[in-house]
Amino acid sequence: MTTDPRALPGADPHTGNREIDPVTGYDTTGHDWGGIKELNTPFPRIAFVALLLSFLIALTGWILLPAWPYGRDFTRGLLGLEQGEMAQRGARAMAEIRQGWLGRFEGTPDFEALAGDAGLMPQAMPAAGRLFGDNCALCHSREGGGGPGFPVLNDGHWLWGGAPEDIAETLRVGINADHPETRIAQMPAFDWMERAERIALADYVAGLPAGRADPSAPGAALFAENCAACHGESGEGGLDVGAPTLTDAAVIYGQDSATVLETITRGRAGVMPNWSDRLSAAEINLLGLYVARLSEGKGP
Repeated sequence: MTTDPRALPGADPHTGNREIDPVTGYDTTGHDWGGIKELNTPFPRIAFVALLLSFLIALTGWILLPAWPYGRDFTRGLLGLEQGEMAQRGARAMAEIRQGWLGRFEGTPDFEALAGDAGLMPQAMPAAGRLFGDNCALCHSREGGGGPGFPVLNDGHWLWGGAPEDIAETLRVGINADHPETRIAQMPAFDWMERAERIALADYVAGLPAGRADPSAPGAALFAENCAACHGESGEGGLDVGAPTLTDAAVIYGQDSATVLETITRGRAGVMPNWSDRLSAAEINLLGLYVARLSEGKGP
């Protein structure tokens, strides 16, 4: 069976003669786009070799490595490698390496002695920083600066005490959490007050951080009657009941009059989860020391 030359790419449909490009010497395909003619060039050999090598490499990988899923399992490959087992072995090796120094945080450690150990801190604090980043930074920010609804951790004001052992205990049991020993803290709603009284009280509290609260204003008397028992006579906070200071600019929910009025009217009951279900006792103590150092300017 012979092919009509007139049907070949680039051939003249009447004579069968193929058009040759005068510059490259290649046949043309007969396609013409506004005077630009397509050349009938051969497939580049280097591209063919690259495709062949890619196929051979893929085929080798399919045979040697885990590759194809089937049902609930997958082909293991001749090398029998499994990333899950490799990751677990790596994690166990890392745990064994750090267990030497992490063991010093077990039980009831001497935080002052640990903080003063110049050989321990370069190992412990970077690990604590990673723990903080994984578990705490989402709410309290990477630097411990807090955010709307979340306390600042890098200043000198604390809800339940800023010593490492106090912070570790808060981490262990949480605040308003589901732990049986959780710390309980709640700002009740004062919606029973007349609105004018709530506005006067909000204005007084909003002026505390800047020191412009007028002790002769109507809000001062309302504060003494309704707020001082938890927040202190001057608004400095109460560690025993988890009442935040009101004299610091870094207030959990905001210190402008409108936000304070919202807090007074509706109340607040934030939740700090307990971390004893997620972190070991040693890791909690390590985090307690790390967070305590944030307020000393020794953070990341």
